[in-house]
Amino acid sequence: MSMSSEPVIGSSPAAKNGPIRVRGARLFNFLRLLAKNPLTAIGSLIVLSLIVIAIFAPWLATHDPLVQDLANALQAPGAAHWFGTDEFGRDVYSRLVYGSRITLYIVALVSVTVGPIGLMLGVVAGYYGGIVDTILMRITDIFISFPSLVLALAFVAALGPGLEHVVIAITLTAWPPIARLARAETLSLRQADFVSAVKLQGASSLRILVHHIVPLCLPSVIIRITMNMAGIILTAAGLGFLGLGAQPPDPEWGVMISAGRRYMMECWWLVTIPGLAILMNSLAFNFLGDGLRDILDPRTE
Repeated sequence: MSMSSEPVIGSSPAAKNGPIRVRGARLFNFLRLLAKNPLTAIGSLIVLSLIVIAIFAPWLATHDPLVQDLANALQAPGAAHWFGTDEFGRDVYSRLVYGSRITLYIVALVSVTVGPIGLMLGVVAGYYGGIVDTILMRITDIFISFPSLVLALAFVAALGPGLEHVVIAITLTAWPPIARLARAETLSLRQADFVSAVKLQGASSLRILVHHIVPLCLPSVIIRITMNMAGIILTAAGLGFLGLGAQPPDPEWGVMISAGRRYMMECWWLVTIPGLAILMNSLAFNFLGDGLRDILDPRTE
């Protein structure tokens, strides 16, 4: 009896490269959709530039951001110092470049902390309802009832100044909107037909939450977190301006504005340049969030 010479399905290189091609096509389509909106494309480029600058700060900076040169204090922007110098003769451009690391550190750490906390609490409250929902949402309402900056100031004042305490304070004020959003999404999903079918198959509540509810809530949560990043930047800069965030001589943008405000009438660059950096990056995250909402939220189609 002769053996069949037909190739085994999935053994060819084309079959092995199939998933890679599918992922590449999805990534290309995602980037194409981002580029369709000019504001979203601009926001994406600014955010990407912020990440690149933060990673390659030692190579992009022209001076040591902490070394003082009192002989060159308060120099206007020029060839030697592109964005001028501060009251201690430190290069403002180099401090701005290294400050992107601090800003990105705060944004990233808060985002990866706020997302799971808000998503977990919101999904649990929406799925179980009853007393669980009441308790979790009343706690959420207490946090939402205070302005986020005021609440962050209170937490930092209690914990003490410092970057880690800023991250904790902003996290404690940023999770309630995520939780309410996840709860609203879960309320619309828990009575869906596919959830009832999974229950009839004997799936536990934990399995339903992890494998069915959470994945459907993720797009909305990602959009909300992206749009919250602008508020995180502003809150971190505000705390730094008030002396409760990063401490001198760290080149944080809010600290730079706070130190330069005493000379702002004569040396405009000390306040204007870090202020523009905060403004541009805040707008960039808002533009990016709008673009992600148009792509990931099926209700906008």
